[in-house]
Amino acid sequence: MDEVFKALADPSRRRLLDDLNARNGQTLRELCAGLDMARQSVSKHLGVLEAANLVTTVRRGREKLHYVNAEPINAIAERWIDRYHQGRVDALADLKKALEQEPMSTDEFVYTSYIRTTPERLWRALTDPVFTKRYWGCEFTSDWKPGSTMAWEQLGVRLEDPGQVVLESDPYRRLSYTWHTFTPEFAKSVGLDDDVSAKLQAESRSKVTFDLEPVGDTVKLTVVHDGFDPGSTALEMVKGGWPSILSSLKTLLETGEPLPDPA
Repeated sequence: MDEVFKALADPSRRRLLDDLNARNGQTLRELCAGLDMARQSVSKHLGVLEAANLVTTVRRGREKLHYVNAEPINAIAERWIDRYHQGRVDALADLKKALEQEPMSTDEFVYTSYIRTTPERLWRALTDPVFTKRYWGCEFTSDWKPGSTMAWEQLGVRLEDPGQVVLESDPYRRLSYTWHTFTPEFAKSVGLDDDVSAKLQAESRSKVTFDLEPVGDTVKLTVVHDGFDPGSTALEMVKGGWPSILSSLKTLLETGEPLPDPA
């Protein structure tokens, strides 16, 4: 956590984070264009932010895209904001954002976490229904072979669909699958109103990819959830819920117990 505070202490690095928050997934060239700073200096600042896990990168062909990573900030919030006060803090933050900022959007969710575990244990946590139920609140059933279907079971509702499939499966390295089907039964089980349910059912199916990379005695987990329609309701739900789910996954693997209330 010391690295995070040191990285945030520099105003140029905070400006870079602001630029990425406004438009995530920028190249080094794009970031340099908006700053009165030499390319080498921008690259150095990005290196500090990446070392502190405040920025994560994803390769797309020859390009290296940079994203704000919420995990360290989320960890700070969990350390000093208890769950009793979290709701009112979130409400005040949402109000402040609505009053002060123009709406901004990006079409994907990117999150990186360093977990003190092994690739084998992390893979099991992503694919074993007994594991996923503990931190996610739902069970995934599949043989985890590319092209195979997945079943999703949560709160007594089972979701199955020919389009709900495994896309990539490289054990202990990469897992990718299409996101689950939004049915009226699912919407009712989690308390979604009819308007939100209708929007979710009308949207294109998204996909999620987990990349696992050993780093010393930890595993670097990078999650990319993309393929959303512009203005996606599902994406807003992912942004709101996935940081908590991934924090619970990390806590479970490192302590043996997930965060409270996985559902």
